[in-house]
Amino acid sequence: MKRMLLPLLLSLMLLSTPAFAKTYGKGVHVDKATPVSAILDTPDNYLGKTVKIEGLIVEVCSKRGCWIYVAGDRPEEKIQVKVTDGEIVFPMSATGRVGVIEGIVDEVVMSKEEMIKYQEHLAQEKGKPFDPSSISDGARFIRLIGLGAEINE
Repeated sequence: MKRMLLPLLLSLMLLSTPAFAKTYGKGVHVDKATPVSAILDTPDNYLGKTVKIEGLIVEVCSKRGCWIYVAGDRPEEKIQVKVTDGEIVFPMSATGRVGVIEGIVDEVVMSKEEMIKYQEHLAQEKGKPFDPSSISDGARFIRLIGLGAEINE
């Protein structure tokens, strides 16, 4: 019985130890996290404000590590975090890890033509086909301009 108790206690201690997080950029200083759904549901309430979000990193820019997508608190929901090229470089290994990100809520408004160019660029990056006729209108994107992040290793 004693031999079974020691491994169990060690396992519980390891589970309660916080994961090591690597800091990117200026780190994270905002105390309270804002749900991604709140930002996406009422973006005008957050535009220009610095917020902290937490979530699973579901995608990383494969070219320069200059953006990540963080899963929201609802299924199929995500938000882009864009950083200045070279100032912060997110590693591809961040995909599938939990991140805490601080940034300024921003909007990008694109015409139909700009949307086509943007979607074509994304398709090329991913090596996937793109059909320009699939874009019927422009779009408004809400994203964060990333200032800092902590990503669990």
